[in-house]
Order: sequence, then structure tokens, then C-alpha cells
Amino acid sequence: MKKIRFGFLSTANIGRKNWKSIHASGNAVLTAVASRDVARSRKFIAGMQAEAAFAPTPAALGSYEELIASPDVDAVYLPLPTALRKEWVLRAAAAGKHVLCEKPCGINAADVQEMISACKKHRVQFMDGVMFMHNPRTAYLRKILDDGKSIGQIKRITSSFSFRMDPKTYGRDIRLNSQLEPSGCLGDLGWYCIRITLFAMNWKLPREVRGRILTAMRTDKKHAPVPVDFAAEMVFDDDISASFYCSFIAEYQNWVHISGTKGSLVIPDFTKPNNDHEPSFELNQKEVRVKCCNCKGRHSHSLEFAQQTNMIRNFANQIRSGKLNPEWPMWALKTQQVVDECLKLASKR
Repeated sequence: MKKIRFGFLSTANIGRKNWKSIHASGNAVLTAVASRDVARSRKFIAGMQAEAAFAPTPAALGSYEELIASPDVDAVYLPLPTALRKEWVLRAAAAGKHVLCEKPCGINAADVQEMISACKKHRVQFMDGVMFMHNPRTAYLRKILDDGKSIGQIKRITSSFSFRMDPKTYGRDIRLNSQLEPSGCLGDLGWYCIRITLFAMNWKLPREVRGRILTAMRTDKKHAPVPVDFAAEMVFDDDISASFYCSFIAEYQNWVHISGTKGSLVIPDFTKPNNDHEPSFELNQKEVRVKCCNCKGRHSHSLEFAQQTNMIRNFANQIRSGKLNPEWPMWALKTQQVVDECLKLASKR
């Protein structure tokens, strides 16, 4: 089996998780890491090789252009700041590289549509890096939501995703820099809340959106503030409603509640399950566990069946199939459309 060869377009910290996931996937390998400073690439590679070594050692490159042009890279993982993603997705697609893009995928939906269209034109796969979409629990939830009995018709969806950012980092954290990450916590955390809502609604878009920036911050006086505490309300057809809260200043929360005419569903850890091997949820006040493997807890620290490894594995398998998955780009575009609407309407308040 030919393994899909990944290249990292940046040494961002989130890449450390995906390095390990590629290593554990069984069908992919990392061949190159690029930074604008080759010394940074070398340092990143040396640190990660000590934790999960590839043979041969991935090449350290000193420019993004070099990675895009590399004949040893089939797919690009792109964790660059949001404001820079469009340019490099377009370049990667034109070079015939498949694209795994961090979220939010772009500054706005028009940019994301352009990125998706470029990938389609050049016959390369586009997918955003929302790991929970590749958890077996998510597929199990789809069956429950669609069976017409367990939940009935959905009436209300509420979700929350937050963590408290260290105040000491406010001045240098790019998530507070409007030139790089203009949607702040809405793009970084609200993306997940919007995604789980759209998933529950079978990808129907809301007919009405109301958003509110509760608190905004900025890295310095030269830049505009970004949302760091945000709440939104959405209304769908058939009077179905949804709300979410996301924040960089509230302590950790990570849950979703779905209420219907016949039952309710609670996921207390929807973005990242506390147990990768038996993720659970509550259905009508009873716990349900989803077995992701047959390890019976013997390998509880293994990454083989973690959702981030499934994401890499699914992406690589799709590439190897020679066919494009149209659903993955659609998920990203619709999520971005709702982010745009939330931010646009909240900005008018």
C-alpha cells in the first residue's frame, strides 16, 4: 500500500498533534516541514522525531514555495494563520497537492468558495481539520438523530465551547490579532459549535442568525479588537432554534444538548471525547458508550483509534481512492457562511 506523503506548511503547535496522528495512521507518512526559517523547521522536526520518529526523517525546508513544489509531497497540512490560508490553498491546489486546512478556513465564505473551487478544478481533495467529524461516535449519533424515534423532531440545540486564555499571552497570541485571526473566538471555537449544529440539522442552514460580541480584545492599539466572548442564536425552518456560546475568557466548557419532541441527547465532551476508545453520550438520561476498537482498555493511551488519527486515515484513504469527497468542502463552506453571518450581524450592535 502506497502511503500518502504529507508536508506541513508551518511549524504551528497544533501540527504536533497531527504529526503523531500521521505516524499512527498506518496509511500516511510525513516527508517535509516548511517554515520561513529553516532553523525553525529543523528544531520542530528534531523535537517531534524524539516523540514519533519517521524514517527517513522529514526534510526541513526554508520556504513554503519549496514545499509546494516538492515532488515528495502528495498532501499539504495547512495550519497557517487564517488570513494567510487562501493564498497557500490556491497554490497547493494548482500544484496538485491535496489540502487539509485548519479552521476557520478563510476570512470569509467567498474566500472559502474560491479555495474549494480551485481544489475541485485541479482534482485535489479539500477538508477542514475538525477532528470530531471523524469520530465513530459522530456516525452513531447520525443514526440516532435520523431514526425518528429516539429524539423525534429536533426543537432545540444548545452548545458551548470555551477555555480561559492566559492573560499573560494577550499581547502576543495571534488569536487576538485582527489582521491574522479577525473572527477571534468565533472562528477558533464557535466553528465547532456551528459545525455540530449544522451536523444535527443535516446541513440545513438557519433562516435567521443573531450574534452578540460580549467582550472584545486586541493585541495592541494598532489592530482592531476581535471577539473573545461571543453568543449567538439561530432559527431554522419548522421553528427549530439553536444557540451557542464560545469564549477565550471563560473556563473550559465543551458540551452540546439536543432536545426533540420525543427525547434528548447530551454530549458532555463533543469536540474531544474524554475516552478515545469508548466515547460516550447521554440519550434520554441513559449513558451510551460507543466502542471504537476491541482493545478493552488495554491500550488506552494508543493513538491508533483516536479521532485525529481517523481524520488523517480517512483523508489519506480518500486520496488513494482517486475520487473527491464533495461533502467535506460543503461542511466547511456552510460553517464559514454561518460564522460570517454571526459576525456581520453582531458587528452592527
